[in-house]
Amino acid sequence: MAAEVLANAGLVVTVYEHQRSVGRKFLLAGRGGLNITHSEPIDAMLGRYSASSPSLVAALRGFTSQDLRAWCAALGEPTFVGSSGRVFPASFRATALLRAWLARLADLEVAIKVGHRWQGWASRPDGGVDARGLIFERSDGTIVEAVSDVTILALGGASWPRVGSDGRWVDTLARLGVKIAPLRPANCGVLVDWSADFVRQFGGAPLKNIALTVGTASVRGDAMITTSGLEGGPVYAQSATIRDSIDRLGSCTLSFDLQPDLTVARLEERLVRGRQKDSLTAMLHRIGLSKVSVALLRELTGNQIPRQPEALAPMIKSLAIEVRSLMPIDRAISTAGGIAFSELDDVLMIKRLPGVFVAGEMVDWEAPTGGYLLQASFSTAVTAARGAVAFLHHPGPC
Repeated sequence: MAAEVLANAGLVVTVYEHQRSVGRKFLLAGRGGLNITHSEPIDAMLGRYSASSPSLVAALRGFTSQDLRAWCAALGEPTFVGSSGRVFPASFRATALLRAWLARLADLEVAIKVGHRWQGWASRPDGGVDARGLIFERSDGTIVEAVSDVTILALGGASWPRVGSDGRWVDTLARLGVKIAPLRPANCGVLVDWSADFVRQFGGAPLKNIALTVGTASVRGDAMITTSGLEGGPVYAQSATIRDSIDRLGSCTLSFDLQPDLTVARLEERLVRGRQKDSLTAMLHRIGLSKVSVALLRELTGNQIPRQPEALAPMIKSLAIEVRSLMPIDRAISTAGGIAFSELDDVLMIKRLPGVFVAGEMVDWEAPTGGYLLQASFSTAVTAARGAVAFLHHPGPC
């Protein structure tokens, strides 16, 4: 995105990509349907981001979800708004959009060099770094240097390192004194030490139509039992709160409501009306609990499930589990942390490295899934590129 803005400004642009092809994380994001942005008004959208930095706010206002949708349409991929307000390309995939995008960059004569891993900058005689001289290691092990008037770093966070974003840039910038908040997992599942029998029967099974409460916040949706824990929308939406609780207290309590459409009183009434001759499992199925919900109830209570409606109904509505760890960062959808906004100027240039700009998850902001991650990545790329153009015209503070 930054390359396109720079090329449209008449600059000669080269993209250095350390993988053998570009857009791998973009394609991964579109694997289940590319949720490219969200349709909610900008003021509501701004509240979804952890950072309230004026720079991030300006970036999101400077390239909005409407701008992003217009950009998609110009590439031949019109978008539509789903029932949840999320925005998707009409094809529902990332492949066609990426193909059209690369064709546009080719028309703009943007050079793309794959298999180049950034290693840092060339050294000056005084021991400092020359921000114009970038050092790359090619996939064959050879080292090459490139000279650039401006540079935009868009190296990602540290989630899904196999598609490119492995966080190795942190040490390079930290050695220069750039303040960086530690990269931590975001929008990720939690680790749970399930019993072997439970994993064997239900690993990979969906836990549908539940509400997950962490603290005072409750999120409804479908979760997924995995062999190592629990994932899915309600978990991802609460992962920042879960992570911060674990960091602060060493653990976090999650509470499942397995029947969010019923009050405790209504659920108790249904249990009272159940057939006395029914087994406990049959009674639970009769009130609407799925097979996996019943199994989870047994798993988290050590199979000590009361038959008394006045005891069972509250348990179904508030089934607690204590977790002590999130999924590893390489399994997270995104990462929190990154370069502090105090290190950046209004157009995302690193203050101590004039001519070097940053974009995307390298910067210390966090957002939930729902299109917000891609939107901020694109918005910060546009801001950084516009800042780079301005810097070239007027070197010095933008």
